[in-house]
Amino acid sequence: MILLVFNSFSRNTILKLPLYLKTYQIPNTMNTIKTAFTLLCFATLSINIIVGQEGHPLEGKWNLTINQEGKELPAWLEIRHSGNNTLIGRFTYAFGSARPVAEIEKHGDLFSFEIPPQWEPGASNMEFEGKVVGDGLEGTMIYVDGKTYNWTATKSPILPFYDNAKEGKTIKLFNGENLNGWIMKPGNQWAVIDGVLTSSKSGVNLVSEEKFKDFKLHAEFRYPEGSNSGLYLRGRYEVQIADNIGLEASSIYFGGIYGLLTPNENAAKKAGEWQTYDITLIGRRVTIVANGKTVISNQNIDSMTGGALDNNEAEAGPIMIQGDHGPVEFRKLEITPLSKG
Repeated sequence: MILLVFNSFSRNTILKLPLYLKTYQIPNTMNTIKTAFTLLCFATLSINIIVGQEGHPLEGKWNLTINQEGKELPAWLEIRHSGNNTLIGRFTYAFGSARPVAEIEKHGDLFSFEIPPQWEPGASNMEFEGKVVGDGLEGTMIYVDGKTYNWTATKSPILPFYDNAKEGKTIKLFNGENLNGWIMKPGNQWAVIDGVLTSSKSGVNLVSEEKFKDFKLHAEFRYPEGSNSGLYLRGRYEVQIADNIGLEASSIYFGGIYGLLTPNENAAKKAGEWQTYDITLIGRRVTIVANGKTVISNQNIDSMTGGALDNNEAEAGPIMIQGDHGPVEFRKLEITPLSKG
C-alpha cells in the first residue's frame, strides 16, 4: 500500500488516500514501478481536479454596504475560483458598471484586492481588505483619495422565479397631468409639459412613491441627440436609455442592463423618435422588449448596477428614472404587478 498525501489549498485541509497495488498480476519489477507511477499520476490529477472544484468560503456573490462620508453606499462583489488556487471576481461600486477583479489574494484569514478607478475622481487604485465574519464579510476600503472607510457584506439573496405569473391591476405611474405619486428631491427639474413627463436638463432622479417586487413595465420615451438616461427596476437594476443608434450592442448601451447584460441587438431608433420598452422582471430574471424586439430574454441579473438606491434585493423597490445625466421625456409609464399563479 502507498499512502498519498495532498494539501488542499482551498480549504487548508489534508487529504490522505491509500493506493493499493496488486503486484501478483505484474510479471516483473519494472512493470510494477511503471504501474505504480501511472496510478500515482492519475490519482494526483484527480485530486487536483477535486481540490480545484472544491470552492472557497469566500466564493459567491456579496452585497456590500460601504460607510463613506456619513452615507451607506451600496456595492457588490463576486468572488469565484480560477484553476486550483486563484480567486478572481467582479466588483460594482456605488456608481459606474461592474468591473473585473484580476486576482483576490489570500493572506491567512484576510483577503485583499485592488481595482483601478473607473468614474471615481482620482488616479489611485481602490484597495480592499476583508475577512470572513460569521456568515458575512467585513473590511476596509482605501478610496482613490487615500481615505479609509469600513464596509460589511452579506450573501446576495436567492430571488425565486416562477412560471404562469398572475397579473394584478395595471397602475399608471405617470398620470399625464402632474407629478403625483413621485418623490421630488431638492433641485427637481422634472415637469409635465403638454401631457409629457419631461426632464429638460441634467438634475435629479425621479423615484416612485410605490414599491414593487415582480412586474411588467411599459414605457414610452424619447430623448434628444446624444442624451443618456435610464430606468431603474426596483431602484436597483438600470435598463439603459441612450442615443446609441448604429453602435454594436453593449451592456452599457440602449436596451442593456447596465454593465451586466448585453442585448442581442441594438434596437434603438433615431433620437427624437418615440420608443418603447416592455420589461418583465420576476425574481432576478428579466426580459426586455425594445421597440417590439426581444433583446434580452429570461436572463438573470446578478447584482445591483451603479447608481442603485440600495442593494436590499429581497425587498420590493421603486421605479427610478435617471435624471442626473441628460434630457429625456416620457409620455407613458405603466406597471402591472405580478404574483405566483
